[in-house]
Amino acid sequence: MASSVDVHVRICGQEIIKYDLEIKALIQDIRDCPGPHSALMEFNSQVKDKFIKLRLRIQDLEQMAREQDREMDRQAIQAETESQRRQMLSNQTAWRKANLACKLAIDNMEKEELLHGPESTNIRQRKATKESLVETSSNITESLMSISRMMAEQVNQSDDTIGSLATSSRTVLETNEEFRNMTGTIHLGRKLILKYNRRELTDKLLIFLALALFFATVLYIVKKRIFPFI
Repeated sequence: MASSVDVHVRICGQEIIKYDLEIKALIQDIRDCPGPHSALMEFNSQVKDKFIKLRLRIQDLEQMAREQDREMDRQAIQAETESQRRQMLSNQTAWRKANLACKLAIDNMEKEELLHGPESTNIRQRKATKESLVETSSNITESLMSISRMMAEQVNQSDDTIGSLATSSRTVLETNEEFRNMTGTIHLGRKLILKYNRRELTDKLLIFLALALFFATVLYIVKKRIFPFI
């Protein structure tokens, strides 16, 4: 395309190239399509949509060619338009061939299934059953392993709990023993205090008697000295 072509023309050309590449990729998908017919119809629907968009963009490019002021630019855009139109026709031809080849392959496969349907169906069913059994066995094994791990964790937690209870029990026993010792000490202290109180009372009585005797003696001596003849 000529170097003087404006931005709109370049954008249109880029979109045409994009749709062309997408159509080619879808045609290759049709060639590789293993069936069923619904999958082929889905691919064809996508191809039709891309062709509609491609055709519109080619028409836009053709209209842009008519709007060019310079003859050189108009001719360059027209040449590009014709090239893209030929490429679109080539893609349509390839699309038809890919459809024919894919439909033929699908028809042959369906005929083969009809001829050997029960046997192949049984084989597929047995294979699916084996795969299902293997998957189920794997799931059961995983579940058992998970349960085993959970039980091991519960056992460990129980051991920890039992250890904690044993420690708590020893602590309680030790505390009870300390309380008993403290109770004995308190009783002994109480006895000592009572004994001390009794002894203190006895000492007070003895002191009182001693003082009384002392004062009586002093009075007697004073009396004898002051009143010797009495």
